[in-house]
Amino acid sequence: MTADMNQNSNMSDCNNNGCSCSATPVNFADTKPTQSGSEMVQYRIDNMDCPTEEALIRNKLATLDGVTGLDFNLMQRILTVKHQLDHLAPVEAALQGIGMQAQRITATEAAKPSAAVPASETNWWPLALSGLTATSAELVYWIQGGNHWAVMALALAAIVMGGLPTYKKGWIALRNRNLNMNALMSIAVTGAMVIGHWPEAAMVMFLFALAEVIEAKSLDRARNAIRGLMDLAPDTATVRQENGGWRDIPARSVPLGAMVRLRPGQRIALDGVVTSGCSSVNQAPITGESLPVDKAEGDPVFAGSINETGSFEYRVTAEARHSTLARIIHAVESAQGSRAPTQRFVDQFAKVYTPSVFAIAVLVAAVPPLLLGASWGDWVYKALVLLVIACPCALVISTPVTIVSGLAAAARKGILIKGGVYLEEGRRLVTLALDKTGTITNGKPVQTDFVVLTGDAGETRILAASLAARSDHPVSLAIARAATEAGLKLRDITEFAAILGRGVRASIDGHTYQLGNHRLIEELGLCSTEIEAKLNVLERQGKTVVLLANQTGVLAIFAVADTVRETSRHAVAELQALGIKTLMLTGDNVHTAETIAHEVGIDEAKGNLLPEDKLKIIEELMAGANGSKVGMVGDGINDAPALARSDIAFAMGAAGTDTAIETADVALMDDNLEKIPAFVRLSRATAAILTQNIALALGIKAVFLILTFTGQATMWMAVFADMGASLLVVFNGLRLLRR
Repeated sequence: MTADMNQNSNMSDCNNNGCSCSATPVNFADTKPTQSGSEMVQYRIDNMDCPTEEALIRNKLATLDGVTGLDFNLMQRILTVKHQLDHLAPVEAALQGIGMQAQRITATEAAKPSAAVPASETNWWPLALSGLTATSAELVYWIQGGNHWAVMALALAAIVMGGLPTYKKGWIALRNRNLNMNALMSIAVTGAMVIGHWPEAAMVMFLFALAEVIEAKSLDRARNAIRGLMDLAPDTATVRQENGGWRDIPARSVPLGAMVRLRPGQRIALDGVVTSGCSSVNQAPITGESLPVDKAEGDPVFAGSINETGSFEYRVTAEARHSTLARIIHAVESAQGSRAPTQRFVDQFAKVYTPSVFAIAVLVAAVPPLLLGASWGDWVYKALVLLVIACPCALVISTPVTIVSGLAAAARKGILIKGGVYLEEGRRLVTLALDKTGTITNGKPVQTDFVVLTGDAGETRILAASLAARSDHPVSLAIARAATEAGLKLRDITEFAAILGRGVRASIDGHTYQLGNHRLIEELGLCSTEIEAKLNVLERQGKTVVLLANQTGVLAIFAVADTVRETSRHAVAELQALGIKTLMLTGDNVHTAETIAHEVGIDEAKGNLLPEDKLKIIEELMAGANGSKVGMVGDGINDAPALARSDIAFAMGAAGTDTAIETADVALMDDNLEKIPAFVRLSRATAAILTQNIALALGIKAVFLILTFTGQATMWMAVFADMGASLLVVFNGLRLLRR
């Protein structure tokens, strides 16, 4: 039968770098068209890795005529410029003017996964000397009992050695009317020197520079969280040569169809299909399966997997850059660049928060001395403390690190989440609709019953199997397989046609036959009380019934049964324990649907559904969800309308499946439903950490605002608390990598 018979398969800086830049001219041969008619070009910018740089670049480029859009992937340091320009010289000049080290990414490079982003390089000597001289300035200040030329000299040396990059970036920001953290810190340190707080100015600049370095190193860990996946695929493969010999060649040079040999203990370099031999393969990096999987002739293998016991040969089915592993990495990188809801909120909040605190700082510095006759020195100092507190880094960095850590943790377990929005929204999942065949069941049914009504039994089986062999539906394959195993020779067919949601039709020796479900036979007007009784008995046993008919009547009845996956019962129980209602949607008859649902423990089952029926049910569920989320699980492309309409679409068994990886919101790389409750738990943990991070960042700010006005906060305390909060939220977000 066709894949539509049961409609149950479906897939859907805080950086320490300097400010020198070297922009590479763009070759328009490497630009890409976009749907809006614009073209786009990508740059890798090594000193762009936090919202500080993003805001600076956005403000600078958004004013350029011809620039139609900007996309930022801070974790991968990639800027995408959408434009309608004849040349990109204005874009490159603008990036160079704000100190961005931009390097064009060619079309070839863009197609490759870039998970292995170089770690931030740090020259530790100037920072170490800055700390030493800042500490010395503090000691001399206390020994001398106040400012001394030695104190000022030591403090100035500390600021120059540790803070020169900050001053450069701060000046660029101020010149472009951008109040980022570098600008605020530059103003605060300069103001401290002007009012005579030399040791404190030096210590503030050193602490700020040190915290930036530590934060950059922490971000590198999040940025390259899935870097280990890339390292799993070996650089070379043993490939058969034309003369029959074997030679190790670079994996990226191996063409499609090449034969590769694998020895025990070797890692698989490329996707392929086993052609000879057998072995046990650990494919946990791809599917997250805890146990090795037996592989024999005809079975797929994936790059990055480990061959454990035997030796085998396989035929390459995907080039290195298109392997399942490469697509996983590319998908996670794309997800890292997306904005999750919490991140969008935080970014908008930071845009208001920073200028507001800056305005308050100006008022604090000027109003008390001018109107109340207070000391200028005291109130200017309080204003400088407020400037340090105004830095929003801890707040804005808290969300992307947490989201990226969650995405990477999921990928390592074989759960491919296509964006931070789905990672966040998973916690709000209240209803989950599941397809049956290939999702709850194994999708490999076997023929259990054959009832001949008219004609020779052997001939009837041959006719049915001949039609079924042209379909890729599991029920059809079971009928064809049973006939083949019985030694029956199939007939040639003509005028083959699929009947959506019902079955197939074809001609054999000039006679037309239909092989389809109960609905098809009723529509043909060939059903009878006797047939209904036989169907009722089989369907109540949870079997899928298929009928063979010609133009005059039904010739035979076939019953096929599928087996429930071992993980389905446990997964459904876990989902219900998480408060999620489960619903099975299938094109199978109602009796089969209810039998399988009862066996697995699903709350409700609906059968005899066409694709449009499933879509309608999903829409009804979403209409009554009241802000909660409705998910849909499938394993093919038949349920595409329902999957596309659902809030979160889960694709089963996506390993090696281009469509699933590209279209699903969440792709489960193996056929294990237990990964859906694991995804929900990860989503809830992510939401909890996001809340903790935002509360921590804002809480520390609030405390120091109060301490500032009560005169108990100092500048070095403020910068230590501010950057300490940044490190705390980063480390807290990285905890997800251990899940």
